[in-house]
Amino acid sequence: MQVLRPITANDFAALKQIAIESGHGFTSLPVDDNLLLEKIDRAERSFAKDINKPHDETYLFVLEDSKTGQVIGTTAIEAAVGMSVPLYHYHLGKTVHHSRTLNVYNTVDILSMCNDYTGCSEICTLFLREQNRKGLTGRFLSRSRFLFMAQHSERFADTVIAEMRGVSDEKGHSPFWQWLQEHFFSIEFPQADHLVGLGDKVFISELMPKYPIYANLLSKKAQAVIGKVHEKTKPALKLLEKEGFEHRGYVDLFDAGPTVEAKLGNIRSVRESQVCPITIAELAHINEKSSDTLAICNQGVNDFRSTFTKHAHYNHAKHTLIVSQEVANALKLKQGDAARFFRL
Repeated sequence: MQVLRPITANDFAALKQIAIESGHGFTSLPVDDNLLLEKIDRAERSFAKDINKPHDETYLFVLEDSKTGQVIGTTAIEAAVGMSVPLYHYHLGKTVHHSRTLNVYNTVDILSMCNDYTGCSEICTLFLREQNRKGLTGRFLSRSRFLFMAQHSERFADTVIAEMRGVSDEKGHSPFWQWLQEHFFSIEFPQADHLVGLGDKVFISELMPKYPIYANLLSKKAQAVIGKVHEKTKPALKLLEKEGFEHRGYVDLFDAGPTVEAKLGNIRSVRESQVCPITIAELAHINEKSSDTLAICNQGVNDFRSTFTKHAHYNHAKHTLIVSQEVANALKLKQGDAARFFRL
């Protein structure tokens, strides 16, 4: 069984290995011991807080194989971005050049730097180790965050965003950044990417062009990747689109990858999830009725647990969720406790 839980200090070595495996472009997990330890500490403090509105909390989770104890993936939620360090994006808009006299009418795409997503919640840091990318595990890791957000909605903003990794080659070089580097910077994309991951974003406000950029002045290669995702990120984007996330023209400053958004209450997994008491029953009894795979969580914060299983069945007539003892144990639930679930 695979169980999602809050990260602890004991998970440092596993998190560092995931950071190494994630490679270029995964700015939220740079390979830096101090920063990773800081992220874990911040997450532990966030889960321990008693709050009723979002500020700058980070909820960092790990996915653990209950049989081996091995951490096989991670994911996170930022409660409110841009509150302490500014969050920058480009917004892709249009401007019109029109002359009635010359009979000219041209529409041009422009990129304008902005901080429009300040205060929004962000789902981020989604990574599943390659050997575990099979079955429903990836889907669960992505959607399980919404169980936590639905259960503890007071901790999150009304708008939820996700920054998707943009196009770069195997060495981590971005066609979009190469154009920016040529005209405004003198550092390589991996270095800029690393600085952002370390939280050093001062150079953005110091060196980024302040005025809108005409997209047609960029190189053809740079224009071609605006709003496009990395090949390995396409499955994650498709999952979010099924959840109701949309791209509204905001892209990353460095690789031009799209940022997608949705209202928390409109997210499919949040909307379709429901809470009811559990009944613990024999496995054979459940298997006779169970056909769906359910994603289930308890109602905790610091002791949050979530898993996905076929060993559970929702009884509509009695409004109860029937689960096996193994599932109840994994979720730290006892007879009569309430759980939240949706069909995976």
